[in-house]
Amino acid sequence: MKIVSTVVGFILFVLFFGFALKNTQEVDLVLFLNYELRGPLVLMLLGFFVAGAVLGVLALTPTVFRHRREATKQKSTIQTLQTSALQVNAQPQPDSVNAQQ
Repeated sequence: MKIVSTVVGFILFVLFFGFALKNTQEVDLVLFLNYELRGPLVLMLLGFFVAGAVLGVLALTPTVFRHRREATKQKSTIQTLQTSALQVNAQPQPDSVNAQQ
């Protein structure tokens, strides 16, 4: 399996490297207030890809912290329930029976 993932990684690297070599022409990116960025198309694409990935991770950060906090609370609840169950007599208690029917 390790060989397959290495081969797939190598093929993807060659494909992306070929894409980068084919797209080296200069592009102009005009921003607000007539601010311009000039650079190779591949670097512009890479920059926007990285910026999008960073923004995606930042958008998920509150959700991840909320899930971690809930998991910690649930772990502590499970631990307290387990310790209280150990303190109670290990034999099950019989159900109460109503003698007057």
